[in-house]
Amino acid sequence: MIGADPRSHHLVNGRVHICDPDPKWPYLFRQEEGRLRGVLGDRVLSLDHVGSTSVPGLAAKPCLDLLLAVADSADEAAYVPDLEAAGYSLVIREPDWYEHRVLKGPGVNINLHVFTEGCAEIDRMRLLRDHLTEDAGARERYTAVKRELAEHTWDRIQDYADAKTGIITELLDEAGASRDGSTGAG
Repeated sequence: MIGADPRSHHLVNGRVHICDPDPKWPYLFRQEEGRLRGVLGDRVLSLDHVGSTSVPGLAAKPCLDLLLAVADSADEAAYVPDLEAAGYSLVIREPDWYEHRVLKGPGVNINLHVFTEGCAEIDRMRLLRDHLTEDAGARERYTAVKRELAEHTWDRIQDYADAKTGIITELLDEAGASRDGSTGAG
């Protein structure tokens, strides 16, 4: 059900499980990518593996985050029925936050994040992934925070995600400064 608080149904009522990196994660992304491209065809404007499972060597919740850009994420009729027919389920609708949608997959444990092409959040998610991939110190700091937070008991998975805001903001600031600094170098 998609209620007034679209994230409230993602209850944890306990700890968040963080596991060591799994070499199957890139394979599972490619498998899911093929399935999604087969279902949506040219409606897939871009499709990325993001989140912690996309970063080699990073501990993560065993759930892949996929980032799908479509022409208009608010136009659910253009893509959701075909995804539902293929076994995906729409679990989050956030019209006030970049018209964000999240679907769960039929086989692999995924969060399929759907945004409109050109949305600033797409760039932000890619920037964080790329920074964590390139910077071992950033990976270590992020892992330490995630493991510490995983020791807490959470009512909702969103509470855990919100608790990571400080470190994510810090990492994005670093990534932005690094990117801006490197563009002027000759």
